[in-house]
Amino acid sequence: MGFCRGLLRMSFLGFVWFLGFVLILDSGGVQGWSKEGHIMTCQIAQELLEPEAAHAVKMLLPENVNGDLSALCVWPDQIRHWYKYRWTSSLHFIDTPDEACNFDYDRDCHDPHGVKDMCVAGAIQNFTSQLSHYREGTSDRRYNMTEALLFLSHFMGDIHQPLHVGFTSDEGGNTIQLRWFRHKSNLHHVWDREIILTAATDYYGKDMDLLEQDIEGNFTDGIWHDDVASWKECGNIFTCVNKWAAESITIACKWGYKGVESGMTLNDDYFNSRLPIVMKRIAQGGVRLAMVLNRVFGASDEDMVSAT
Repeated sequence: MGFCRGLLRMSFLGFVWFLGFVLILDSGGVQGWSKEGHIMTCQIAQELLEPEAAHAVKMLLPENVNGDLSALCVWPDQIRHWYKYRWTSSLHFIDTPDEACNFDYDRDCHDPHGVKDMCVAGAIQNFTSQLSHYREGTSDRRYNMTEALLFLSHFMGDIHQPLHVGFTSDEGGNTIQLRWFRHKSNLHHVWDREIILTAATDYYGKDMDLLEQDIEGNFTDGIWHDDVASWKECGNIFTCVNKWAAESITIACKWGYKGVESGMTLNDDYFNSRLPIVMKRIAQGGVRLAMVLNRVFGASDEDMVSAT
């Protein structure tokens, strides 16, 4: 990947201090799944980890989070505009040609300056490749395995948020200003957070744990149970990120943008029809993150980062 050399050479103690400092920051203005969406994605994934992967994750996390991956899944959003991490800003999304409604890696995976691989699909490949060296005990100081774990975990959430693979002209719905029920918002934020928070308020007494349990129930023994095996199909990571990005832009076209114009009000009809999609994408992100971590940290010799 073109940005491997951009990784910071931070000491582990310095990194832990930095994480502890960042955790006290206000998380307002994040542009991935909301804080709640990323936390649920990582909680779902952690519960599906096999012993080898669970141990690796615990060893890579700083001690102050007590092995809880979800405690740091928002970190890449919190630091993306810090000077040392500005290079990561383009890694959270993919801009596709307006109305094309498809994803082409060579065409679409670049930053605003045209630098290749600088998109969320490229980032997932890069950090998966880095983590694949964990069992080798690599001494290559370009790689900070803790950072790689946190970036991968976050970006697996981002690529499953449909408006993170959106149209270029409206910045994935960010410039489509509208009202969500009674307050001002924009289309991107509706998919990031409004739908999740409205569901939590209306159906779960603002208890995000209950919402997550409902999502988990849908794939453990509910309506998505028979689909889980297909969610985890992954020959190699390049093929997989292409599939996941293509899913998101298809959903964005069919369910995100469809029937929406700037200045309109979105309410019950939009909310009720889109909520199951948001819940399913969070589930898929969690299941697939667990699949990736199980394979890169597990005992299997299966190589998911080999070239296509």
